[in-house]
Amino acid sequence: MSTSAPLPAEPTAARTVAARTGGTVTDRLVEANRQYAAGFHDPGMDARPVLHVAVVACMDARLDLHDALGLELGDCHTIRNAGGVVTDDVIRSLTISQRALGTRSVILIHHTNCGLESLTEDFRHELEDEVGQRPSWAVEAFRDVDQDVRQSMQRVRTSPFLPHTDDVRGFVFEVATGLLREIDPVK
Repeated sequence: MSTSAPLPAEPTAARTVAARTGGTVTDRLVEANRQYAAGFHDPGMDARPVLHVAVVACMDARLDLHDALGLELGDCHTIRNAGGVVTDDVIRSLTISQRALGTRSVILIHHTNCGLESLTEDFRHELEDEVGQRPSWAVEAFRDVDQDVRQSMQRVRTSPFLPHTDDVRGFVFEVATGLLREIDPVK
């Protein structure tokens, strides 16, 4: 089994635009940034989030966190990775967010139909076979999204580096409805 994702058979819209313009998807994004910057005005914001909250969520492209949570630019720190897993690097980011930039609350958001539900730690072994080196990180695959949210909440609440762990809440985003379902930390 190859650990590389197959390319789509049909060109995506971004690839079609890139092909028409003779560039890559990255070229299209850089051009979009030029257009954005042409009308950009520095909002004069501080790096400290206005709502004093950090949101940890999955990187899944279906989650538009700002719209889903009614957030504006500057409201929160957003930390995303595969699965929304609370890894050492997430703890690092939350620690900086709390200790240096004033956040007090943490919201964890996993979602239904997550790609990590279909992987196992065998993925690391397959990578090792393919590239000759085992990754230093864990896949953090899971079968029960609710339990994984509970585990993530526990990791945040027990971190010795985080001084503000009394307002840590976890949710599952239902991709079919857009609704958040809160997870009870104790089951």
